[in-house]
Amino acid sequence: MLPTSPTKSSPVKLYDFHPPVADFRSAVLRGLRQPQKVLSPQFLYDKRGSELFDAICQLPEYYLTRTEMQILRNNAGAIATALNHRVLVELGSGSSQKIRILLGAASQVTTYVGVDISRQHLQEACAALMADFEGLEAIAVCADYTQPLPIAAISELHNRPTIGFFPGSSIGNLEPAEVIAFLKTVAVLGDLIVGVDLKKSAAILEPAYDDAQGVSAAFALNVLVRINRELGANFDLSQFEYRACYNETAGRIEMAIASLCDQTVRLGDVEISFKAGETLRTEHSYKYTVEEFQLLAMEAGFQPVQVWMDDQQLFSLHHLKQM
Repeated sequence: MLPTSPTKSSPVKLYDFHPPVADFRSAVLRGLRQPQKVLSPQFLYDKRGSELFDAICQLPEYYLTRTEMQILRNNAGAIATALNHRVLVELGSGSSQKIRILLGAASQVTTYVGVDISRQHLQEACAALMADFEGLEAIAVCADYTQPLPIAAISELHNRPTIGFFPGSSIGNLEPAEVIAFLKTVAVLGDLIVGVDLKKSAAILEPAYDDAQGVSAAFALNVLVRINRELGANFDLSQFEYRACYNETAGRIEMAIASLCDQTVRLGDVEISFKAGETLRTEHSYKYTVEEFQLLAMEAGFQPVQVWMDDQQLFSLHHLKQM
């Protein structure tokens, strides 16, 4: 595909690989027809969803973002050395707050590629980076980063060394076997720096994913708003509630939207029935020990090089190198 060239209104070059609406509809219907109804976490991130997630990151209960940012600040020099002079490719870039810490420490990085599913949010974030970091080339790639990356279509990456940056805890949304498959897919980027949330008590985890202000609930329920808007469904949000609990045996937070009554929802010409109490799973977020994650990385063909953590060992950043 041909990229969208920079303009006065948008100085960012955009490669748009966003799945078409027909793919969204088929994926939603496929998930809603399963015995355990499920939606991919990527569908949470339309523009409003991305804004709500940014708000979650500022909540007092949500330790993940501030902890990871502190790790980045404390180790910016060492991480910048790992980046070397390579093109920095961020997967799931969001508002690009964390990348600012690295770019501030790594003046040798002159090209940044942000990959995210939320097109408008991504373009705005890349434009802000270009405005704030003189001489930086920022490329926006609107794509599902869990799928094979269209490296060949992005001319800025041809014959140039790259390094992947995957901050946050999004890798926890994948099942362990999917983590291995994902790491094999993004191995095309070379080295990786990956954020991994660590195992801890339910007393810390559950409030982080179900905050007192209800922002996490609004974030999850917004996916129903999106399905109503884009696919012509008639979800009544007042008949659903958000739930999040830590499954210690599985080592994961389980997030879902629960039906408050027996009801039938229409999605265009399709009817989907819900029983009272039936759940629609929106996310799992796996938590790992350092050793557990390193074993997965090695199975995917990576050698752990370095781990950076906070003093309380709440969160970790892993530098992985291909074997």
